[in-house]
Amino acid sequence: MTQPKIVCLCGSTRFSEAYQQANLVETLAGRIVLTIGCDMKSDSDLFAAKSPAELAEIKRRLDWLHLRKIDLADEILVLNVGGYIGDSTRREIEYARNSGKHIRWLEQPGEAKDEHA
Repeated sequence: MTQPKIVCLCGSTRFSEAYQQANLVETLAGRIVLTIGCDMKSDSDLFAAKSPAELAEIKRRLDWLHLRKIDLADEILVLNVGGYIGDSTRREIEYARNSGKHIRWLEQPGEAKDEHA
């Protein structure tokens, strides 16, 4: 049996349903899934007492952690629901591209659905 591919899900945390669906589909396809561990929007009650500076530092650390997940992955799956790609996701795509990772898309952006760096 071959080693399963590792896929890192990337996209806006506003699409929590897309994350859940992709996690299920990718897992059932036999892939190891790396995904967000924290959503600062829907988990907002955990962050209610934090100052803007503390929130910015948490976001910075979470962004760094997600790049480390991309390092571990064989590929990323961009959850570009409705074609939306925010600044953080754009940085993650560029990081994956520069790291030579295979890039897949939930929704086709332009011409190609899959991209090899």
